[in-house]
Amino acid sequence: MIKSTNKRSIRGVVHACAAAMVFAFGLHGAQAAPVVTLRMYSSLPADANSAHYVWFERFQSNLQSRFKDAIKVNYFPNAMLGKEADAVQQVRLGAIDMMASGTSIWSTLVPEIGVLDLGYLFEDSDHVGRALDGKAGELISKLMMKKANVKPLGFGYSLGARNVYTRKPINAPADLKNVKIRVLPVPNFIATLKAMGATPIPMPGGEVYSGLQMGVIDGLEHDSATVLSSKFYEIAKYCTLTQHIYNPIVVNINSASFERIPQNMRAGFLEAAAEATAYERKLANTAEAKAFDELKARGVTVQKTDRAFFRQAVKPVWATFSQQNPSTVPILEAIQAAENK
Repeated sequence: MIKSTNKRSIRGVVHACAAAMVFAFGLHGAQAAPVVTLRMYSSLPADANSAHYVWFERFQSNLQSRFKDAIKVNYFPNAMLGKEADAVQQVRLGAIDMMASGTSIWSTLVPEIGVLDLGYLFEDSDHVGRALDGKAGELISKLMMKKANVKPLGFGYSLGARNVYTRKPINAPADLKNVKIRVLPVPNFIATLKAMGATPIPMPGGEVYSGLQMGVIDGLEHDSATVLSSKFYEIAKYCTLTQHIYNPIVVNINSASFERIPQNMRAGFLEAAAEATAYERKLANTAEAKAFDELKARGVTVQKTDRAFFRQAVKPVWATFSQQNPSTVPILEAIQAAENK
């Protein structure tokens, strides 16, 4: 009799433990899955001025509400896992599971993604979203999977359009001629600013402030939040709203890393990423407006310019790029078709 009671007690404890595990994982009645741990790379700081971190925080919160601790994503900001160019290769190989970055850095593996760096490709941020949520995004995602072995989880927004900031005012498009503007060392960034009439100077971000001080460059092109946080406005006090590039961010996951996620959790994982992307986009637009208000308060003069003039000047860059990369023609067509939807 005593033995039978002990057996019933043991069974009760086992059942209680099993129920507690299912509840802890929060799998909505599904069987408890093994914990999946992923490592995520970013070259930017872990703060509110980083579009990468805004996305990650929301994504992490979404995963927690869906799966509790069943999926854990460890975030490594500030290039803690190495240089961004090296990280791309590590994600391709699966040594790093996930990565948030601008799309430009992936052009070393997928040259076609450089299409998103073409000047005056997008009218505004909403145009970016419509295009990359539709056919253009589908075509790019297929190329990413085929050539880089990664699955894009979402295309977010940078914290605003890229504009030109200079030491002296640019009152008309012709005033930009031969002005030395720092650009990212990316082919279509360089080609765009050159077509606009400037003299593009590729330069690492850490050298921009001193370059402005010493006159190595006359200005730079960047989004308002970065100009504010990096204090470039202390020297480059004139902003011309060229709005020439709306280069998006992308969060990628290695294909094998994605397959490590249990089948019954993958849909929820993708839903968490999609909602994080929508959330980040909304905050990005707010961040741009707030940064401009702060820049103006700190003495920056902001003025509009003839975007149509610059767009026409940059169009030959599109033709050259599409001739060199014929598979981007349908991507360009899809982006243009999404402009006025």
